[in-house]
Amino acid sequence: MRNQFWIFLFSLLPLNFISQVECEATRPVTMIRPESPIRPEGNTTFLDGTTWCVARPSASQAELQRALDWACGIGRVDCSVIEKHGDCYEPDTIWSHASFAFNAYYQTNGNNRIACYFGGTASLTKINPSYGTCSYDVSKSEVSSARSLAEYKTRWIWLMCIGLLLFFYRRS
Repeated sequence: MRNQFWIFLFSLLPLNFISQVECEATRPVTMIRPESPIRPEGNTTFLDGTTWCVARPSASQAELQRALDWACGIGRVDCSVIEKHGDCYEPDTIWSHASFAFNAYYQTNGNNRIACYFGGTASLTKINPSYGTCSYDVSKSEVSSARSLAEYKTRWIWLMCIGLLLFFYRRS
């Protein structure tokens, strides 16, 4: 009877909730998730002024290419703007493309020094590297990037339902 109850209980969970839990378990520990409700320390937008993450001029092209491949792959940066015909394709140099990808990752992962390391090939700057039509984004404020209550509403409803079911199950 108890096993049937648990099977019934888990069948009530929405599929996206279950798959979200599985996906989070497979993420690398070193990755900082932008959707995390707990933001890492170091948002320099408010403390030390706005900062950007760019490639170090002294880094070798091979190191920059490895770091760029990571940022556009596992790092999940949208690198379409540094591809041919993109706003940030020119100048077509590994340094320029890596700088854009590094900054995109840095801005979406909490503006902290860890998010601007890339194996020692990146560094922080207070000089805006944007040029022409290529805009290097800066992170949104904590207030505007915080999750709204509506995003939590469905999860809380499901958790409340589960809690009520457990409560009534234990009483019987």
